[in-house]
Amino acid sequence: MAILTFEEVSLIRQKKKLLDSINWQIEEGEDWALLGLNGAGKTLLLQLISGNMWPTRGKLTVLNQIFGKTSIPDLTKRIGWVSNLLQYRFQQTEEAERIVLSGKFASIGIYQQYQKEDMEEAKQLLSSLSGKDLIGKPYQVLSQGERQVVLIARALMAKPELLILDEPCTGLDLFAREDLLERIQQIKQGKGAPSLLYVTHHTEEILPLITHVLMVKDGKIFKKGTREALITEENLTSFYSRPITIRALTKDRLIVMPKK
Repeated sequence: MAILTFEEVSLIRQKKKLLDSINWQIEEGEDWALLGLNGAGKTLLLQLISGNMWPTRGKLTVLNQIFGKTSIPDLTKRIGWVSNLLQYRFQQTEEAERIVLSGKFASIGIYQQYQKEDMEEAKQLLSSLSGKDLIGKPYQVLSQGERQVVLIARALMAKPELLILDEPCTGLDLFAREDLLERIQQIKQGKGAPSLLYVTHHTEEILPLITHVLMVKDGKIFKKGTREALITEENLTSFYSRPITIRALTKDRLIVMPKK
């Protein structure tokens, strides 16, 4: 089963084509990075996948559900989404574990009845991501890195089939970033781990677990393929329209720098 399929998908607003003829498929067992500069169209693609926006043209299928022929609220429960945009939607006085628990219902806040076991599961999820010390703390006192841990635990609460991490390292210092990336690797090593779509404009965040890369530029697909084939100086110089050089950050990770 394909995780998602875009077939000639375009998004048009006020006669302006924001996304142009997107053809892209994620197969089961693949983990993708979505790479692009600010304004490239990354967020628009995510809005389509999550059902917050609809294609103007083309066919979009997510988790075997065709848009226009499925229940979007039911579909969103199968997708975990971590984004900085979510941070400002929660009650800042809400305790960390309650925010995690809300992921079970794909809601902002908890309005449904839940069992004691559900809350224990939320706490266990936090603990498994090294967030045990966050239990009982209100969201407003957490650091940026701690908030991201809470959001990831929330996304995993519904046992999603697709996990979208939308620039999760934004605002993190070097050490918090590496801690978070390590937790993401741990998630993928777990049993029944979801397919991962990692959105970034920093190549050094593309972990070895990523199998494929989609490069988006000006609302169009620039290139797509395996990580090894795409993350080259030739491709990235063309992609960024400026000369770059690639250096090894670690054995399995690369960093792109402007060539001087």
